[in-house]
Amino acid sequence: MKVYILDDWFDTLRNLPCFELLKGHDVTVLTDHEPDPVALAKRVHDAQALVLFRERTKITGELLDRLPRLKLISQRSVYPHIDIESCTNNGVMVCSNMHSDTPSYAAAEMTLALILASYRQIPQQVQSIREGNWQMGVGRTLRGRVLGLYGYGRIAKAVAGYAQAIGMQIQWWSSEQGRARAQADGVEVAQSREAFFASSDIVSVHVRLKPTTRGIITASDLARMRDRSLFLNTSRAGIVAEGALEAEIRKGRIYAALDVFDTEPLSDRAHLFLTHPNVLPTPHLGYVTEDEFDLQFTDIFDQINCYAAGEPIHVINPEVRAAST
Repeated sequence: MKVYILDDWFDTLRNLPCFELLKGHDVTVLTDHEPDPVALAKRVHDAQALVLFRERTKITGELLDRLPRLKLISQRSVYPHIDIESCTNNGVMVCSNMHSDTPSYAAAEMTLALILASYRQIPQQVQSIREGNWQMGVGRTLRGRVLGLYGYGRIAKAVAGYAQAIGMQIQWWSSEQGRARAQADGVEVAQSREAFFASSDIVSVHVRLKPTTRGIITASDLARMRDRSLFLNTSRAGIVAEGALEAEIRKGRIYAALDVFDTEPLSDRAHLFLTHPNVLPTPHLGYVTEDEFDLQFTDIFDQINCYAAGEPIHVINPEVRAAST
């Protein structure tokens, strides 16, 4: 198959073991990001299969209508960036392993790294010594602090294990179903949503972005957080109500560590989240490790090979297959 891999910005995949799975296919790797669907269509006009790096490129009807040879989109995890209806209408199968039994340990590690970096002022201290100075301030210890985890899922559970290993206390909040699972597992669930935000030293959000979770973290939630507390988001920016976190940060009362943003890549150097001293921003690094890429793209390339063999797996829109038989 003629395969195009989009948005492999550092040309990482060809140097990983998983790339061997594409042996026998005609593969082109795009190492830049092309946001314009017309321009992108010209570059991948002969594609039979597109490989996506999560949500880096939106797959719209405008793009699909310009790719008459396209038969397959292969990716991993959720797909809010893909117009599934347009894919189906254009006869394009979408395959995406939802990895229901595998947490992203890379994302969990990134969460802990952001907590440590924020509490110990690591970026500021590094900048200080590089500028010829010495210590620029005094950080805070994490042992004994209360980490509030919002969302009782696989990544949050991995974060809890890491945090407990350094002596942090864990409390949970989630959907009604999530809270029921947490209580059944015997872990500490806050008495109320209000108490969760008010009593946590750190609140870290770990839920998927979907219509029912968009804006689920409200201005009222953030306002209940105690002074000098830390809000952390490595999930998706849309989980927080529009403008709510910006308004709270402007007050200078709480801190934030953010790995996700409404616009990505975020290149506006004047953006509040890039300029305010209370915010530690990182460029969506949660899943960006060689090990995680090899794991994810093994699944993605397996999907291509199974499709080419006439036995597609992890099909999101099976009506395409039905129409072709």
